[in-house]
Amino acid sequence: MHHPPVTIQDKQFSIYLPERKILHSVEIVAARISHDYRGKQPLFLSVLNGSFMFASDLMKEMSIPCEISFIRLSSYEEMQSTGKVKEIIGLKEEIKGRHVVVVEDIVDTGHTIAGLLPQLQAKGPASVEVATLLIKPDSLQHNLSIKYPALSIANDFVVGYGLDYNGLGRNLRDIYKVM
Repeated sequence: MHHPPVTIQDKQFSIYLPERKILHSVEIVAARISHDYRGKQPLFLSVLNGSFMFASDLMKEMSIPCEISFIRLSSYEEMQSTGKVKEIIGLKEEIKGRHVVVVEDIVDTGHTIAGLLPQLQAKGPASVEVATLLIKPDSLQHNLSIKYPALSIANDFVVGYGLDYNGLGRNLRDIYKVM
């Protein structure tokens, strides 16, 4: 199948990962999670906005009872430190004693996950693991154990399948990289 380049605002993108390859990788991750969490009924926490397509396809492939909820992370400047603190918004579920799987679209530097995990751990879950559609091993700046990566990619700027460039491109079925 021929995939012409796409233009989003000022950038051109070429096909990188076709939808069938993405979906095959999602099936494999779902099978691993279903196997590992047999009898546990995990709670998926999908981090908006980027992970919505991955979360949807992952849920469709799960073969065990599971729940899903959607959270956002908002950055705010903390006065005492120079860093941005990411605060979880929208977590209505009680996660104490639950097996939680965070669903991310992409882990590159790892800053987001490194900030999110301690906040979740503080709420007393039985376990917390991360499922991500994409991981960029060369960009990681934190010592994170990402248990369920679907696809490992080079340090390319990508768009599509939920990932955006300035809010656009999330609707593309395939993943494209900047040319």
